[in-house]
Amino acid sequence: MKQLILFICIVWAFTSCKNDAKVSNENNSEPQVESQEVNYDIETLDNAQLASGTLQRLMIPSDFIEDRPVDVWLPADYSDENSYAVLYMHDGQMLFDSTTTWNKQEWKVDEWASQLMDEGETKDFIVVGIHNISEIRWFDLFPQKAWDYLDPKVADSIVAKTKADSTYRDLKGDNYLIFLTKELKPIIDEEYSVRTDKENTFVAGSSMGGLMSMYAISEYPEVFQGAACISTHWVGAMPQENNPFPDAIFQYMAENFPKAGNNLAYFDYGNETLDQYYPQYAPRVDAILTEKGYTEKDSQNLFFEGTNHSENAWNQRLDKPFIFLLGK
Repeated sequence: MKQLILFICIVWAFTSCKNDAKVSNENNSEPQVESQEVNYDIETLDNAQLASGTLQRLMIPSDFIEDRPVDVWLPADYSDENSYAVLYMHDGQMLFDSTTTWNKQEWKVDEWASQLMDEGETKDFIVVGIHNISEIRWFDLFPQKAWDYLDPKVADSIVAKTKADSTYRDLKGDNYLIFLTKELKPIIDEEYSVRTDKENTFVAGSSMGGLMSMYAISEYPEVFQGAACISTHWVGAMPQENNPFPDAIFQYMAENFPKAGNNLAYFDYGNETLDQYYPQYAPRVDAILTEKGYTEKDSQNLFFEGTNHSENAWNQRLDKPFIFLLGK
C-alpha cells in the first residue's frame, strides 16, 4: 500500500481546532462492516442551556474512528407517535449550547429548528451532532479520496518535506463516514422515532465540515437526500500560494458528486476572515453543479456579503439550509 504523508497546519480559523498537524494516508479499500450488537450509553443532559427541546448524549464505541460523544437534539413536542427526519451535523459540541463551547458561540440549532417547525416551514426533524476531537478534526473531516487527485509530483514533494516529522496521522475521512452510516445511523434508526429512508436523511456542516458534507453525499448518495455545505473550506488546509488542494478537491467533486435528480445540494460562503478565501471558488462550484444538471430547484450556492467564518455568522443564516433541505 502506498503511504502518503502530508503536513497540514490547522489554526484557530478551523472551528474548534487549533493545532499543527501532519497526516499519512493509506489508500485502503473500504473495510467490511459486520452486523453486531453494540453496547452504548444514553444520557439526558439536564443542564444543557437550550432555547427549546431536549439534548441527549450517546457514547458509541466505534471500530473505525476514535470514540467521541454524539448529541441528539429532540424537539420539545417529540413523541414516539410521530416520525421525524434526521439531520446529521459535524462539530456537534458547537451546535446547541454556547456556555460549553470553546469560543462561547453556537449555531443556535435548537432555536432555528424549533421556530421553523412551529411555523410549518420544515418537516419535523431531530438533529444528531457528532462531536469533533480537535487534535484530529482535520484528519476526520478531509475528503480522503480527494488526496488521490493530487499531482504525484506534488504529493511526493509533500512527502519529502515531511519525512522528518514525528507526529503523523492517518486520514480517516472514509472511516468517519463508515461510522456515520454503518454504526451511528442504525442506532439512531432503532433508538428514536425517525424515518429511516433516504428522503428523510440529511447531513450538514461548516468549514471542514462543509467539505465532509460534500464528501458524504458524494460517497453515499443513496443514504443522504441532501447536504448543506456552509462556508466550505475549499482551500483544503491553510490558505497558501500554489495551493494544490482546491484543484484536487474539485476534480474529486467533478467526478463523484451525484448527478441531479435524486439529491439536494446547498452551498454558501461569506467574504471576511477565513471566508475571504472562498468567493474565488464559487464559479467552480456553480460549474460542477451545472454540469451535473442541478438547477435552482435542487441546488443553491449563496453569497453572504460581509459575513465571517464563525458560529455567530452561521447562526444568522441557518434558516436558509434548514428550509432548503427540510422544507415542506
